[in-house]
Amino acid sequence: QCLLSGSWRSDTGCRMVVSILGEDGSFSGSYLPGSAASNPEILTSPLEGFQQDAGLVQQPTFSFTVRWRLRARTTAFLGQCYVGTNGEETLHALWLLREAADSPAEDWKATR
Repeated sequence: QCLLSGSWRSDTGCRMVVSILGEDGSFSGSYLPGSAASNPEILTSPLEGFQQDAGLVQQPTFSFTVRWRLRARTTAFLGQCYVGTNGEETLHALWLLREAADSPAEDWKATR
């Protein structure tokens, strides 16, 4: 069974900690980008999300958002939790980062 509670680390050194996992699949925690190791000004940012019911689906989907503390940015993650034949849980996710734009004319470069 794949549950998101606990600590996760990405291939790029990002760290996600899910500290609260509700019965309804909602969760919250914190996120620290991998670049924080070389830049002490980067702070841990809060995250909030939702996981599909792991009781109904063996390898559930999930989504969460990170509200960055130092900049006007939000990142949305969408993915799935997989359980390998050895029982190891792995998360696969895509992300979309949005920065605040100064005007509608600048909107085209605000999303990565």
